Amino acid sequence: MLILFVVLMVLWLILAIVGIAIDGLLWLGIIGIILFLGTAVIGGLRRRALRH
Repeated sequence: MLILFVVLMVLWLILAIVGIAIDGLLWLGIIGIILFLGTAVIGGLRRRALRH
């Protein structure tokens, strides 16, 4: 599960960088950032739930 989390984080980060680097694909950067943050929040919540 941790490997999937890391792969998703890297994928969303790459999408955000590509989207921001290419002016016509700014929307891709925004989506990448939103998905990156969403994955981080969900991963954090799941890890906290597994500890308790």
